[in-house]
Amino acid sequence: MKDISSIDPKKILVCQLRQIGDVVLVTPSVSLLHKKFPDAEIHVLTEEKCTQVFDNNPAVSRVWAINKKGLRNPFKALAFYWKIGRSGYDLVVDFQQLPRCRWVVLFSDAPVKLADRPPWYNRWLYTNWPEYIPGGYAAMYKAGVLKPLGIDWNQERPKIYVSDQERAEAEACLKSLGVGADEPLITIDASHRRHTRKWPEEYYGKLIRLISEKRPQYKFFLLYGPGEKDVASKVMKESGVADKCVMVDQPGSLRVMAALIERADLHIGNCSAPRHFAVAVGTQSIVMPGSSGGWGFPSPEHEDVVAGIDCEPCGNESCERGDLACLTKVMPEDVLLRVLDRV
Repeated sequence: MKDISSIDPKKILVCQLRQIGDVVLVTPSVSLLHKKFPDAEIHVLTEEKCTQVFDNNPAVSRVWAINKKGLRNPFKALAFYWKIGRSGYDLVVDFQQLPRCRWVVLFSDAPVKLADRPPWYNRWLYTNWPEYIPGGYAAMYKAGVLKPLGIDWNQERPKIYVSDQERAEAEACLKSLGVGADEPLITIDASHRRHTRKWPEEYYGKLIRLISEKRPQYKFFLLYGPGEKDVASKVMKESGVADKCVMVDQPGSLRVMAALIERADLHIGNCSAPRHFAVAVGTQSIVMPGSSGGWGFPSPEHEDVVAGIDCEPCGNESCERGDLACLTKVMPEDVLLRVLDRV
């Protein structure tokens, strides 16, 4: 591999297609690229559902959005990937090496194509990769891909740039739900598509009830995504203090969610995208990660509450013990003590 530590690219493409939380976690790398190459245009390739993460981001000049439904025709898809690849990039950074990313890399004539160490059968697609990236916080790991460029991660946080208009939309949403401008707020994210990372709804409900007993001034905004409304509804019912809980009829935009989390004094949830939003907008968080590991920002403001059993975090989508102890042994009373230290 050639030395690329002194290159001076004028046009950079960053590839990170999904999921929303992972896309948030690539924002520190985008900022580091912008800092290293302030005169370069930085474009991002991502799935359409994730594009809002980069709204108002001063480091990003353009976002290429992949609409999977619109690219079902393989000829149309290849033409789209060709167009991106042939857009005059000097540097392509592929953080995922997914098939759609690899098509873009293949079609690109960029002199430098950078990724994490690819499997042997894909190495011919890339010109450079780091020899070794230590484990740990996922955003740090992603930034490790940039090491051959002479770029090091130095505790840079993910960043979402919330606008005043979005803050106003969030306040209008809260007002419509009966939350006053001066009422303190905690956001709750009780949903997750993996059951090994989903703290029980009844635990969330009890935690809300316990917090309300100690901090009766707080309201709780229950977040949820498409197809997850039943989870938020169950939490509200289990809390026994439905008058303290608010939720929207339909999932809102990522931007309004970011503004709502920014408005909150604390975010509580599972290891999913909203926890990364909390870091990205500067709101402290408490997370019950379950089987996941390496996703928490290394700061006292952002705490993972774990059960302390030998097998966690296992990273698996099924529980070999069969009892989900990494979740069920984390009791609401234990989480309450951490909450009361913060609000």
